[in-house]
Amino acid sequence: MGYKTILTVVTQPGQTDQIDAAVALARREDAHLDVFLLGVDHTQTGYYYAGASAYVFQESIDRAMAAAGALETEVRDRLAREDIRWSAESAVAQMGGVSGLIGMRARFADIAVQSRPYGERAAVDAEAVVEAEMFEGSCPVLILPGKPETIPTMGRRILIAWNQADEAMAAVRRALPMLKSADAVEIAIVDPAPHSAEGSDPGGALCQMLTRHGVKADIAVLAKTLPTITEVLNRRAVEIGADMIVMGAYGHSRFREAILGGATRYMLERATLPVLMAR
Repeated sequence: MGYKTILTVVTQPGQTDQIDAAVALARREDAHLDVFLLGVDHTQTGYYYAGASAYVFQESIDRAMAAAGALETEVRDRLAREDIRWSAESAVAQMGGVSGLIGMRARFADIAVQSRPYGERAAVDAEAVVEAEMFEGSCPVLILPGKPETIPTMGRRILIAWNQADEAMAAVRRALPMLKSADAVEIAIVDPAPHSAEGSDPGGALCQMLTRHGVKADIAVLAKTLPTITEVLNRRAVEIGADMIVMGAYGHSRFREAILGGATRYMLERATLPVLMAR
């Protein structure tokens, strides 16, 4: 079973690469593209003088509604030229309500497509959008660090970042349609614990499961020869010519990742290939 509902959330003008990639994936998978245009009110109304909050609130909501309407018009004009099935809907939310609103949409999607949430070109609300899709929506997210032209051929050679965690297993299950159609899949394990549940055969059970699904999978056990696991995985992806990475996300809490960093944050910041993440 492939992906039949693809979601992308747009929060500001100029996210054309993201929309182009979502269109390309929808065409490739013969899926319906659901574009959600969100106007976000970032105003903290509690910090204004007495009596001003109501006026500021109304003005900021009006601004967010105008932004969402302009986004919807722009996207509808863009998608009207495409030969795929699509729908576009706009909404407005204050920053505190973004997660619930996006999560409700993501819950009924097979996969979400978003641009990298960090970097100079990242949308202001990109991080909140990606986290809402994964946490509130329990939806896998395909993160795109590069150009959308790679989408039609993406997934021919896939690297799975495997560490036995529940999040990694969830990512593998959500990526199964792509794994089954790949020419080659490598299960990469970095410094496996000698006394782990998988014992002396790290990745063996996963490889067996994937093989039974018709996936052409191999195992690579890697030493941590670079400062972070993310760097090891990215280097390995280049070595084997991978065009996509599959990995679990947020094995640690979002707070810990934000303050101390972690594999999820580092991968989102530094990946040069599309990364399918789930938890």
